[in-house]
Amino acid sequence: MSLLAVRNALETALNAMSPALATAWENTPYTPVEGTAYQRANLLAAQPDNPEMGGHVTERGFMQITLCYPLGTGPKDAMARAELIRTTFPRGAAFSASGVTTQIERTPEIAPAMIEEDRYCLPVRVRFFAHHAS
Repeated sequence: MSLLAVRNALETALNAMSPALATAWENTPYTPVEGTAYQRANLLAAQPDNPEMGGHVTERGFMQITLCYPLGTGPKDAMARAELIRTTFPRGAAFSASGVTTQIERTPEIAPAMIEEDRYCLPVRVRFFAHHAS
C-alpha cells in the first residue's frame, strides 16, 4: 500500500505542474498527438530498507519522467521542462498521500537524450524515499 501512496503523491505533484503537459501514465492508454510534446511517467521501485527490526520500512526508488518532444525542434523546450521538474521536485521536498510522506532524496537527474521514432526524448529521474510502518 505504501508504494501506491508514493505513486499517488508524486503523480499528483507532476500533474499539478504549470504549464501542464499531456502525460502518458503508466499502464494507461495514451496516443501521442503528432507534432505536440508529452511526457511519460514511470515509478521504479528499488529494494526497500529495513532500518530496524520491527515494522518500519523505507521505500526507495525514482520516478522517471521522459519528456518527448517533436524531432527537429532542438533541445531547448525539453530542457526547459526538465528544469521545471527540478524546480517542482527539489532535494528535500515532501509530498504526502494516504498518510505516507515521500521525500525527494536529491536534485533530479537529467539523463542523456535519445531519439525514439519521431521524438526527441529526455529522461529526468526524481529519486525518493518514504519511511512508513508496515
